[in-house]
Amino acid sequence: MLKISITHSSESDKRNQKVQININGELFHRDKANISVFDSGFLLGDGIWEGLRLHQRKWLFFDDHMERLYDSLKAVEINFSLTKEDVLGELEKTRLVNSMETDAYARLMVTRGKKSKAFQHPSFSIFGPTFVIIMEHSKPVLGMSKDGINLVTVPQMRGHPMVQDPKYNSHSKLNCVIACLQSSKAGGDEALMLDPQGFVSTTNSCNFFIVRKGEVWTSNGDYCMNGITREKVITICKNQDIPIFEKNFTLIETYSAEEAFLTGTFGGITQVSKIDGHSIGELEEGSMVARLRNCYEGMIE
Repeated sequence: MLKISITHSSESDKRNQKVQININGELFHRDKANISVFDSGFLLGDGIWEGLRLHQRKWLFFDDHMERLYDSLKAVEINFSLTKEDVLGELEKTRLVNSMETDAYARLMVTRGKKSKAFQHPSFSIFGPTFVIIMEHSKPVLGMSKDGINLVTVPQMRGHPMVQDPKYNSHSKLNCVIACLQSSKAGGDEALMLDPQGFVSTTNSCNFFIVRKGEVWTSNGDYCMNGITREKVITICKNQDIPIFEKNFTLIETYSAEEAFLTGTFGGITQVSKIDGHSIGELEEGSMVARLRNCYEGMIE
């Protein structure tokens, strides 16, 4: 069995066996939550999604997530009729029926909808968009993340935006799935992916940062995911007068970094302890990572 990356590991919760799933506004027990095999999301990966984290009855950075969602839907011409307020209402309806107060994670998915024929052209999607909300009790295993995770650089890379722009959270994630498989085969927890020029970009599911001589570096953003947690960390650095650079950097510079970490909606800030067999920093959590995590968690509260 493949290892599960601790960036998305959570505490086991039996309540998730009975959760209700929201499909186009109707609620179904998870075992009976189904969409058509003709849905464009299933047939082609033709859809956009957002992951949202619930904390103390509030959906963290909701407006940021909605801005990214609607920008992406507009770009790929999915005519989604629900407003931002409608989406919040559907999230709250799903939250309440599942008795969720905090430590929950929602996957909101919007596809081009059911097709009349199983072919690619969007004109066959004649029934309108499909939206689904999968919501589970999901508390990140933050204690494990403080021990750090192991990254392996893989041959699968982040491609050019005109091939598949990673700034869209599209359902077409095969590139990242292949990268994840390559990392797992090599004993990694997550894959470190390069851009077409050979510079460090992201992992298969999170954005990536290193710390060198008191400076925080992340990729120039050309090939990375449009991460909301990434932007929050950049903002924290600026507010805390921590030198922050969005730039190209190499694996060699990564191997000699004092610290490294990942960012993502679910896991927040996750320490990296090893990259391609190179130990990064000390065994315990680095001082910069601890400082940034404290600031981030303070922002959440």
